[in-house]
Amino acid sequence: MRRWIERLIIRLTRTMNLRVKIVMFYGLVVFIPTVFLGVGAGYLALQNVRTNYMLTINEAVRQTAQSVEFRKESYDLLATRTGTDGELISRLARTYENMEGQLETVNYVDRSFQVISRYLPGIINFRIYHANPTLLQDGGLLWKPAGRPLAGVDELSWYRSVMNSPFVLKWSVVPGDNARLILSRKIMYANGDVFGAIYMLLNYESVFGELMDRPFSGSGSLYLLDEDDRIVAASDRSMIGKPVAATALSKVWTNVDRAESITEGGEYFTVRHINGKWKVAALIQMRQLEKQSAMTVYSIVAITVFFLFLSTFLVLIVLKNVVLRIRNLYHRMSDIAEGDFDVTVRSRSRDEVGDLETMFNQMAGRLGNLVEMLSSAKLKEKESSFQALQAQINPHFIYNSLSLLQWRALDQGDRYQVEILEALTTFYRFALDNKSNFTVIKNELEHVRAFLDIQQLRYPGRVRVDWELDEEVLDLYSIKLILQPIVENAYIHGRIFTRSEACIAIVIKRCNNVVRFQVRDNGIGMDPNTLALIRNGEKAGKGNGFGLSNISERLHLYFGDAGKLRIESTPESGTVVTIELPVCTDKPQIKREG
Repeated sequence: MRRWIERLIIRLTRTMNLRVKIVMFYGLVVFIPTVFLGVGAGYLALQNVRTNYMLTINEAVRQTAQSVEFRKESYDLLATRTGTDGELISRLARTYENMEGQLETVNYVDRSFQVISRYLPGIINFRIYHANPTLLQDGGLLWKPAGRPLAGVDELSWYRSVMNSPFVLKWSVVPGDNARLILSRKIMYANGDVFGAIYMLLNYESVFGELMDRPFSGSGSLYLLDEDDRIVAASDRSMIGKPVAATALSKVWTNVDRAESITEGGEYFTVRHINGKWKVAALIQMRQLEKQSAMTVYSIVAITVFFLFLSTFLVLIVLKNVVLRIRNLYHRMSDIAEGDFDVTVRSRSRDEVGDLETMFNQMAGRLGNLVEMLSSAKLKEKESSFQALQAQINPHFIYNSLSLLQWRALDQGDRYQVEILEALTTFYRFALDNKSNFTVIKNELEHVRAFLDIQQLRYPGRVRVDWELDEEVLDLYSIKLILQPIVENAYIHGRIFTRSEACIAIVIKRCNNVVRFQVRDNGIGMDPNTLALIRNGEKAGKGNGFGLSNISERLHLYFGDAGKLRIESTPESGTVVTIELPVCTDKPQIKREG
């Protein structure tokens, strides 16, 4: 049957030239079926749009509600964390008998909360109000309520409204100014005792504005209502601060407990409840939305038919040279398939095939670039893994914590703790600096000395440290964290502090164009099996963040075969670790893998 049909078609078209054949087959196979399919698809699409537009609207409202809820919870959490801070509550609750104690509290508040406005966008003003008669105010963060103006009201009126409110946390709109919001939160113990209030003045645009602007392509309105059914945010800014009875929602608000409903005027109403008894409500003009959807479908069908007619004439024009040019493209694609990306096709016309030739040239170039990028990405991936190890601890938190502990130790006159904290600060300042993976050798030595100072304080007088350094190498570059992990292994795995006459020798010498680092210890050493596992990278680094295998990988990444790591160890005699790398007067760069 198939062969018979083929012979019949060949007989009927034998006298036709190629142009007539292409046009006829194009009309029968493409044009006419596409017209019928386009019209049918447009009709089915319109019916499908009418059936599913409510699902789309509900999903949009749900996503908006989730975004609004996330924004609100972020600011609520920030206010709650401040309002439940135990140290802050304790200081606001105590009775002060002298100025020194008051100044200490003022300094604590400024030091602990002055960066609060940087945590989230849109915080215009942040204050902590209290009514403690024995505590002064500093005018920075710590305030006493008075008759001063405060965003449309005076401080006393605002403070009394917060204290008298049944809610611990309250959002409100600045009177007469719908561009700003006020977030208030009581400062209180878990037992209900209140000692003050948190005041946050927020920029409406940064908090809710972008989420509420022009919803549903202008075919509806969005409203955000608080627990008192007062509008906090809306697509129509003039509605902000008004009760629901003063908006277009008043006629459907009796159905607020229902998930969705359609009014007699063709409006679709839906509401989503979020935390704190807040609600996101939407009122959509369904007739306008359906009209837009129908026009979209009709436009697609019309454009499809127009381009079908246009394509008929284009087929006649390009028929002369299309076969030859496509054949040329085929040969060039075969070259790419064999791995040769340095190929181009000369574009002789500005038609569709010409665009195809141009895109082919761009594709060939991009494929070559992609192969290059994949190779580079492997290197970057290794580099990123090393940076990720350094970025797992928040440096600012550690620095602030150590500074606080050091300040307290100085205040108590505990020199032993001060020395430990100074060494820790030096140690972590270097270890947590993840801006680069290289440093000068003298900085690496400072980091090792800080670590050894900590260990000497921990094991006083048990381990002697011998230094043998060439002064000329101190300003040369090296990758970071290659000595401290080795010295740490001497304590953790070598148990150096348990040995009599324990000694660690650190030697850095320059030999021609090579810098040699060597760490020797007389710890417990390693047996041959353990040493073999470590040399193979199976156990290196276990128990500390930057192990020997990590050091070896980074040496190879930056210096290739010129970066070397050797380990020698004898049980009960000690361990010698030697590192060699090229002399670097400039910052080292990652080597390309061959």
